[in-house]
Amino acid sequence: MAEIKLENVNKAFKDTVVIRDMYLTIADGEFFTFLGPSGCGKSTILNMITGLEPVTGGNIYFDSITVNDLSPKERDAAMVFQNYALYPHMTVYENIAFPLRMKKIDKETILEEVKKVAAILGLEELLHRKPKELSGGQRQRVALGRAIVRKPKVFLMDEPLSNLDARLRIEMRAELKRLHRELKTTVVYVTHDQAEAMSLSERIAVLKMGEIQQCATPLEIYTKPVNTFVAGFIGSPSMNFFEADVLSKKPLRAGCNNRVFEPEASTTPDADTLLFGIRPENITVSSEEKTNTEAIVELIELESSIVWIDMRWKETRIKGKASIDESISVGDRVFLKMPNEKIHVFDIETGRRL
Repeated sequence: MAEIKLENVNKAFKDTVVIRDMYLTIADGEFFTFLGPSGCGKSTILNMITGLEPVTGGNIYFDSITVNDLSPKERDAAMVFQNYALYPHMTVYENIAFPLRMKKIDKETILEEVKKVAAILGLEELLHRKPKELSGGQRQRVALGRAIVRKPKVFLMDEPLSNLDARLRIEMRAELKRLHRELKTTVVYVTHDQAEAMSLSERIAVLKMGEIQQCATPLEIYTKPVNTFVAGFIGSPSMNFFEADVLSKKPLRAGCNNRVFEPEASTTPDADTLLFGIRPENITVSSEEKTNTEAIVELIELESSIVWIDMRWKETRIKGKASIDESISVGDRVFLKMPNEKIHVFDIETGRRL
């Protein structure tokens, strides 16, 4: 296992800066995820950690040892890719055994280690098969097995589940979590899938254009996003945003569409207009007149036992949820419950959380 430290790390391709002044410490044994949209620099960071890409500036440390000039092999990091990268002419056994054969380990030890890993991953009955005879989930388990058998200091995973269907992704997420709990090895994971990041990680770094916007636990990122980018990127459906005019700064009171809100904010606002955010799951939609906040239904989406409702709240478009038992149709007048404690307050100019 290893602690990984990035100290003032920069990466540029010619004149294009991809990663800028990154400081970060990943704890020994931690499951750490880089999360962000395509092109934000996630895979570049992973490639620099593993040694596939040199840093343009700064240093990377494994357990306080500078690894900038060490090869991937010398860093003792195992990489798991989204395309599995299995040898098609080899059996499952041979694929998993390959790293040990390269180290010239004796056959009896290889057999013992491969059997151990196969048992952990449920591959015992598949050891004689070739990759073309396996499902996507089975191939991914073989790729994981080949990494595990090396007993590396660090596992580096680049969107390893993105080629799997939705059901298999959920199954493999549970498998990865169980494996990390058993192996207790440092895992650095890269994904654009927030559900993956939220369910797997102990900490997440949310990236935008090569810079970390927020680095925290999944719960903190979800409940206290530091800015509108993080707030809008995390959560499905994404957060609703609307402007509110400040009526009182201390205590904070602000109005939108004739509705007065009294949310909590850590900082007293300077501006006279704020940006409020509220997650769709925190807006309860009802056909009964339980509040004086009215909206008109524009779209209805059924998702299991939840009904997502897209509405027009005067001039503001907003999404909320209703019970499956509610008989709501497009065009109906509905009533919204938006608790003050669920409102997030942001500076309208900077997007920073107040």
